[in-house]
Amino acid sequence: MIHKLDPQLLERPIRILVVGCGGNGSAIVSGLPYLHQAMLAFGHPGGLQVTLIDPDTVSETNCVRQPFCRTEIGFPKAIVLAHRTNLFWGLNWQGMQAQIQQIAKNAEVDLVIGCVDTRKARRAIDKWALHSRVLYWLDLGNNASSGQFILGQPKNRVNHKRKNRLPSVTELFPEIATRNVKDDGQPSCSAAEALTRQEPFINQNLAYQALGMLTQLLRHGSVSYQGGFCNLSTGQVAPMPIRAASADL
Repeated sequence: MIHKLDPQLLERPIRILVVGCGGNGSAIVSGLPYLHQAMLAFGHPGGLQVTLIDPDTVSETNCVRQPFCRTEIGFPKAIVLAHRTNLFWGLNWQGMQAQIQQIAKNAEVDLVIGCVDTRKARRAIDKWALHSRVLYWLDLGNNASSGQFILGQPKNRVNHKRKNRLPSVTELFPEIATRNVKDDGQPSCSAAEALTRQEPFINQNLAYQALGMLTQLLRHGSVSYQGGFCNLSTGQVAPMPIRAASADL
């Protein structure tokens, strides 16, 4: 099965909202400018228009395995990454110290990239997406040495009647956002120790697998899979075939 890109995204800049600027989010942000430049070089009218959000500031711990330095401690993660990206690439992307709940439901967003690690945070993205006009939701998550990236089309007012709609991550794997008092604040797809004991390069590996899929979709106009699973300890990468969503009519 092949999924084809919504034609309107071939005619104007693609508006992306990156939610979370930690390990996975910062890795995604580092790769998006390359995709932006490639799209422009091949004639896309506008490439990518990106907004980064994260409620957190840079901490001393972040400087160990995330691309932040000690002189940035105390500054908002999203703003730091946006400023750095703009300065290097000559872009005008935005960074906001905010949560997804603070983004208007009618905001002009085509693709939300979720780089969060708790059930609570995924529920927030899911709720926002279901009441928004976003076309796609790409979710990333990992534990110490493995992770997944899943692309879907939230069942909202612009997607619910689409033929062959891609089911979102919460439809395919409901447990990833299930409310659980015991571990609601812990990573929803990994053990808690993933926060302090992650293998080097798991975030970069996962992010670039996801960006490779986005390149197929955004630059070439179609994709034959909607995500995948990677494991650094075994060296395996397994694509996830496109699955049909349940009837939406």
